Amino acid sequence: MFKISLNQILAIFVAIALASCGKQDVQKKEEAGLAFRAPAYPLITIDPYTSAWSTSDQLFDSPVKHWTGKNHSLIGAVRVDGKVYRFLGKEEIPLKPVLPDAKHEPWQGKYVTKEPAKGWEQPDFKDAVWQSGKAGFGTPNTFETNTPWQTKEIWVRREFILPAIGNGELYLIYSHDDDFELYLNGKEIVNTGNHAKNGVTMKLDKSLLNANGKNVIAAHCLDRGGLAYVDFGIFKESDQQPIFADAAVQKSVKITATQTKYDFTCGPVDLHVEFASPLLIDDLDLLSRPVNYISYEAVSNDGQSHDVQVYFDATPEWAVNELNQEVEITTGKTGDIDFVKTGTTEQPVLKKKGDNVRIDWGYFYIASKESKNNGLAMGDFSAVKKSFTESGKVNPSSEKITAVLSNTMPVLAYTDNLNKVSTTPATGYVMLAYDDIESLQYFEKNLKAWWTKDGQVSFDKALSGAAADYETVIARCDEFDNKIYSDALAAGGEKYARLCVLAYRQSIAAHKLAKDMEGNTLFLSKENFSNGSIGTVDITYPSAPLYLKYNPELLKGMMNPIFYYTESGKWTKPFAAHDVGTYPQANGQTYGGDMPVEESGNMLILATAIATIEGKADYAEKHWEALTTWANYLLEHGLDPENQLCTDDFAGHFAHNVNLSAKAIVGIAGYGKLADMLGKKDIAAKYTSEAKKMAQEWVKMADDGDHFRLTFDQPGTWSQKYNLVWDKLLKLGIFPDSVLQKEIAYYQTKQNKYGLPLDNRRTYTKADWIVWTATLANDTATFQKLIDPLYGFVTETPDRVPMSDWYETPDAKQVGFQARSVVGGYFIKMLEK
Repeated sequence: MFKISLNQILAIFVAIALASCGKQDVQKKEEAGLAFRAPAYPLITIDPYTSAWSTSDQLFDSPVKHWTGKNHSLIGAVRVDGKVYRFLGKEEIPLKPVLPDAKHEPWQGKYVTKEPAKGWEQPDFKDAVWQSGKAGFGTPNTFETNTPWQTKEIWVRREFILPAIGNGELYLIYSHDDDFELYLNGKEIVNTGNHAKNGVTMKLDKSLLNANGKNVIAAHCLDRGGLAYVDFGIFKESDQQPIFADAAVQKSVKITATQTKYDFTCGPVDLHVEFASPLLIDDLDLLSRPVNYISYEAVSNDGQSHDVQVYFDATPEWAVNELNQEVEITTGKTGDIDFVKTGTTEQPVLKKKGDNVRIDWGYFYIASKESKNNGLAMGDFSAVKKSFTESGKVNPSSEKITAVLSNTMPVLAYTDNLNKVSTTPATGYVMLAYDDIESLQYFEKNLKAWWTKDGQVSFDKALSGAAADYETVIARCDEFDNKIYSDALAAGGEKYARLCVLAYRQSIAAHKLAKDMEGNTLFLSKENFSNGSIGTVDITYPSAPLYLKYNPELLKGMMNPIFYYTESGKWTKPFAAHDVGTYPQANGQTYGGDMPVEESGNMLILATAIATIEGKADYAEKHWEALTTWANYLLEHGLDPENQLCTDDFAGHFAHNVNLSAKAIVGIAGYGKLADMLGKKDIAAKYTSEAKKMAQEWVKMADDGDHFRLTFDQPGTWSQKYNLVWDKLLKLGIFPDSVLQKEIAYYQTKQNKYGLPLDNRRTYTKADWIVWTATLANDTATFQKLIDPLYGFVTETPDRVPMSDWYETPDAKQVGFQARSVVGGYFIKMLEK
């Protein structure tokens, strides 16, 4: 038996108290670290189709939007002692067509595909010899094309008499690919330069219109390659007025890896709302289950008791590609779960493919556990809100609603009567979900999502399971969120950690999880606002660090389709394919050009990274023949690449790419490491030796004094050498560390306000590559010097879209791309240890 003194007892208590204070300080720091301004806030993030965001600092200042920018209306309000406060979304009735565009109905216009005579844009121009055709004009079988246009340019004229429009504002809505100019009665009002846009809305100057006679819209479009499209129309505002006019007071918003949390004051009641996407990367059944939660908690802030009801509604916009599609809304029940669901009457399962496309098959759900206090209903957009405003409830509906959304906008609604709320919090939650029925087409076979267990698990069971698991899932999300944050904080500091937690849901939700016919994992990405490709290798490559860190099986799921494509004989070229199709149809490469060195190097490097993480090369051994073919291709063609694209394809083709050469060399060295892990010592020695020789040549050919060149043949140039990071992380020892540190020192002289440009040719950059380049640094301070401007871009960019990875470094403006999975690359710093 031992004895302990009073002083020892006091010392123990002091130590415990200090430890407790320290723990509280850490918790406060973590909480503070999550409060920052995002370009857009993730709300409902399930997959590339069901992905909804808030694009304003206050949750109620803008409509909730799909990542493509289309409204996916989601509105929340709380009624306190009879007064309604809107805390989520904004009432925005779709514009009504005055002069319909092709999304509403095909319209007749005149067009030519050879340059017309001068004055073609003027109202009095004689266009009798022009061809007649119905809009849209574009690439066959894409968008709303009714008149094929496959030449480089097109000129279109549309005459109309303006109908009576009243005093409301008028808006032009136009779509184009690529360069576009548009004239109204001879005056230029749109000139885009090299951009492709869909559904752009701009207010019209009504003085340009002839209210009592003929008007002419004339447009010219130049197609730079790929898809082509022209469409336009004139629209007016709806006459409906907002019902939930008064907004709550937002006190805070905080972002974690899987949740976005808001605090509001609604008069005498405080409201806490959490949007949870349980994308737990170590639980693929849960990650795949297409159910998100919105949790809420109300508490009195004045010590008095208050009568409180909570309301949410969503529109069928969640289940259509365009508003001219007809939908049905029905109610239902499974076990103790009530739901209201909506989908198109047509149900064109897996028929559409492309980039700026939303799902129009399957069904969107709002669901809740049965209770005497809550209820689900459907009805008119305004009438349902008026009912809640007046009575705090919405009468349930049993009859089916059928509607075309461009004509009338119904809603799916949920209410919860919290009754008397005092200083004891009253809580609840509602589920938003999407049953896509069939998720992917994989080499001509339709596949269901992972969660269905090959069709054995019904959607009803998924809903019931999500409700039964609610408390456990939220607790697991909280625990996982703390881990992600603490891992990132330790690796790169506070700003880096904030970038990672914002990137987490965006990256995962840009994929779809399924299994192939043999049961292999498929985790297929969509190139959001890039070109819509599915399973793109040079999207997998920058996305990989998140999955290498937390679940390499998902990275294998990205690579498996490319290995299958080659090993099945469907892809016969001696280098890796670029993609396996256009989302959601993975039937073979659809990208117009190859990236031989890029994709082969990517596959070899990632196979080596998986082996390094797992401590064994089993996955590489399974695909050894394909890897060998690609390694040999790089041996022959990798040191001084011919004229070709790399992953930064927006910069165009160019030869002698120094950074691309570095990728090839690291890929060959990786193959040597894999051979060594598999006991193939002769092969390992050969490829490792060749990689070292190539690296020595690279240093001589690329050296430009205090840095290394953009291309071997152009002195006075420079570029980010982000591919070198894998030599460091995989400990290949191919390039001297002095090469990396010389580059890092030079980069610090080239930074602009919002980051390091991609190379000397332009001021734009790629966010993911900045983090990779920063990871070349050997100390945290230098790493943060490169990360801090990137954080400035994310928190100050004027473009309120899900994080872009391609932007201008002087002014933080988006160049292109958004909501892409490549932000998973931010996690690369965590792979150092």
